[in-house]
Amino acid sequence: METRRLGGTGLSVPVVGLGTWKVFHVKDDTGEARCHAVVTAALDSGAQLFDSSPMYGEAERVLALSLAGRRDRALVATKVWARTRAQGEQQIEAALDWFGHVDLYQVHNLLAYDDHMPLLRRLRESGRVRALGVTHYLPGEMARVVEIMRSGAVQVVQVPYNPVERAIEREVLPAAAELGIGVVIMQPLHTGRLLQRTPSLKQLASLEAFGVRTWAQALLKWSLSDPRVHVVIPATSSPSRMAENAAAGAAPWFGEAERDYVRSLAEKLI
Repeated sequence: METRRLGGTGLSVPVVGLGTWKVFHVKDDTGEARCHAVVTAALDSGAQLFDSSPMYGEAERVLALSLAGRRDRALVATKVWARTRAQGEQQIEAALDWFGHVDLYQVHNLLAYDDHMPLLRRLRESGRVRALGVTHYLPGEMARVVEIMRSGAVQVVQVPYNPVERAIEREVLPAAAELGIGVVIMQPLHTGRLLQRTPSLKQLASLEAFGVRTWAQALLKWSLSDPRVHVVIPATSSPSRMAENAAAGAAPWFGEAERDYVRSLAEKLI
């Protein structure tokens, strides 16, 4: 799998990682075993960036359990998601206890951004956090994201991007390229909605030369073929799907013609 330098963070990241939203919110032994198997599949395929959040229920705790004994093989991105500074401090302390250190700490959906950033900056200065970022999913908040990018406060942004959600093309991606900021893509499969219907094998045949065997791979490669994008983090509860997703993280990349073709297929299916 290809790796890319995540902006100015000093981190080299695999272009495909794993998101934990919904799929790692489990409380039973069977669910935890399944998550462990997905993490194993991710590590074995080179997809060693794992993204989580306290917003995702049990996900941080379960991810930490799944990484026990192999934390050194992983890059952990997580978030603070709290309305008050005190709640944020509790979340951050818990995450650092679970993971030891955090490679990318983000303010989730900009919630109480000004309250949480001072502590995150101190943690980065002390080495317990390696890079800082912000996330948001709403197109109407992208101007605020760009404002923070231009302030110099963060090294990474996490935003949605797929063939039917392209708001970041207007300002976020140009600013990221200009400023040398890393871009993590959430929702590359449109929260699974782009997989509810799929093109035929015949329609995907022209993409086989790019290593595409499935529609999910075509969608992931669509985002990654923009050089301003560094990593996509689709969520999955299946080890085999994790391996399939990881296989999309290698050249050759789509040109504009292929990206236009995948976008046209997606728009017809949504």
